[in-house]
Amino acid sequence: MTESFPRLHARTRRFTLGVPRNFTISPDGGRVTFLRTRSGTDPVTCLWELDVASGAERLVVDPLALGAADEDLPPEERARRERSRESAGGVVAYATDREVRQAVFALSGDLYLAGLASGEVRRLPAAGPVIDPRLDPTGARVAYVTGGALHVLDIATGTDALLGEPESDLVTYGLAEFIAAEEMERMRGYWWSPSGDRLLVARVDESPVPLWHIADPANPGRQPVPQRYPAAGTANAEVTLHVIGLDGARTAVPFDQEYLVTAAWDAHGLAIVTLSRDQRTMRLLSADPDTGETTLLREDTDPAWVDIVTGVPARLSDGTLVWVADADGGHRLVVGDEPVTPPSLQVRAVLDVDGDTVLFQASGEPTEIHLWTYSAGVVSAVTTEPGVHSGRRAGGVTLVARQSLDTEGMTVTVGSASINSLAERPGLEPRVSLVRAGSRDLSTAILLPSWHVPGSGPLPVLMDPYGGPHAQRVLSARRMFLESQWWAEQGFAVIVADGRGTPGRGPAFEREMLHDFTISLQDQVDALQGAAALHPDDLDLSRVAIRGWSFGGYLAALAVLRRPDVFHAAVAGAPVTDWRLYDTCYTERYLGHPDEGHYERSSLLIDAEKGDTAKGDTAKLERPLLLIHGLADDNVVAAHTLRLSSALLAAGRAHTVLPLSGVTHMTPQEVVAENLLLLQLDFLKKSLDLS
Repeated sequence: MTESFPRLHARTRRFTLGVPRNFTISPDGGRVTFLRTRSGTDPVTCLWELDVASGAERLVVDPLALGAADEDLPPEERARRERSRESAGGVVAYATDREVRQAVFALSGDLYLAGLASGEVRRLPAAGPVIDPRLDPTGARVAYVTGGALHVLDIATGTDALLGEPESDLVTYGLAEFIAAEEMERMRGYWWSPSGDRLLVARVDESPVPLWHIADPANPGRQPVPQRYPAAGTANAEVTLHVIGLDGARTAVPFDQEYLVTAAWDAHGLAIVTLSRDQRTMRLLSADPDTGETTLLREDTDPAWVDIVTGVPARLSDGTLVWVADADGGHRLVVGDEPVTPPSLQVRAVLDVDGDTVLFQASGEPTEIHLWTYSAGVVSAVTTEPGVHSGRRAGGVTLVARQSLDTEGMTVTVGSASINSLAERPGLEPRVSLVRAGSRDLSTAILLPSWHVPGSGPLPVLMDPYGGPHAQRVLSARRMFLESQWWAEQGFAVIVADGRGTPGRGPAFEREMLHDFTISLQDQVDALQGAAALHPDDLDLSRVAIRGWSFGGYLAALAVLRRPDVFHAAVAGAPVTDWRLYDTCYTERYLGHPDEGHYERSSLLIDAEKGDTAKGDTAKLERPLLLIHGLADDNVVAAHTLRLSSALLAAGRAHTVLPLSGVTHMTPQEVVAENLLLLQLDFLKKSLDLS
């Protein structure tokens, strides 16, 4: 390897470039369309097609051949990519017709149509910079959004119809609002009817949402960027639904609850899923597209919250409902009215319904994710080798994408064919042990340097968690531990632990997070002590550091503020310090409405004030703390770090702040990403007095 790991890690976008993704299988199972860059360091994503019978891959769209060397993205597309954590460029999304004969995509705001059989790619006329183009199922028309307006273009005639025109600058038609994209995994705002004669369209009015500004202090001549941000306890955007015909005729589809989770429109009808503001009640409604009248199909309730599961609602060929719900202590697949999976198998997502066969992801062991099918009353395992699996299914053909600890990168197989991964080799091999640690048997990964002989002497410890709800770090896949292993090679024993609230172990385990984020710190301490019991001669508990980003950043700062007896230094990246400043959907799901009184317990600002010298308290911040924050972050805004820093300063508590000019929550810039690793390493070595 000629480049350092930090440089290669940054250049490869964390080794995601060159990895195939976004698979679509043709209805006959003969072809697979997918996205992939041309190498592990090439950031330009291309559209490809695989012939399943021959195993031959064919390049369909190369953005560079279309003259798109430098992308010029409209602001809405930049925001969409930030919400989806998209770090590459080129063709990052596409949509096909029902037969997967054509695909549409946006490139630098232009609209393109690709014939998948002919390979012909042509630019289509559009009224402005294009967002989220989608073909109707018949392939005759393409809908797209520009300037917040929904258009439909007739491909044969070139006729462009404006179907949803915003009534003000704060209204959009056909786009997902911030909360839907950031917290509900809904990246779209319109759905075609099966016959392509009309659409279900979300109208979003952001006028009730508080207006914030994202400033650029490094460039005082620039105007701050206005942003409507729905902070906890404040108003959300108003979302309404309308069936709009190609002639512009409009029928409202009313619903009562706060959140539109998703919609589905297939041969069995139109259905929508909604969620109450407190997220304790979810409704599945059928809707009559002619009248807008809705009928309740099912209602799920939970005293804590109802989980949003991707891939549902879905239907079998006869219209039988496919759903996921909690029952008897498990996340279970429901077909019709009956749970068909055991409570011990935690269903994570429904991936496809192919006729009467349901393909879904589920975990028995929480560190592994497997593919399963349900068909004719029988639940069957598709994958059995240890690892993390995803997939697609159509035409009786199943595509399997696998990552594991014993293989590098991702392997993708479909029938007897395979799709090549072109990702770079990281140049290091994770030396990881997956264990159950502590009194709660927490899923924990322990990584030691490749050069370390077990029992030869204690190593300083680095806790490297995310630790928050709805996300998981400890999985049986190498890619999860590449960065952690680099830290190990610098001389640390690295511990990654999933505490209560993380998925894979069932509803009760996840819901222990309710009303108190600080239990995540208890679990990190528990995992640390458990790991030390397993490796008594390898872990030096007198030198323990912790680092993290986003919720992990919150957890890192919390650790040195509340448990300086355990943690001796921390790096907190983009931490949420005041939960009243974070968004409605995520925060209220776990902490409730701010008026309920659960926010102070989880606030870092309260801890910062404990050293207030004006009150006669001479205590200082005992452990070194580095706060890092992108000033262009529109998810966890920089005010979080600035408020914590101000509170620490007022209390006379020393700390370090590293502001990142022009950097968002993703930190995609190559130089920034590389040097962040090196600067963190330098800070922790100095803080722990390591030579």
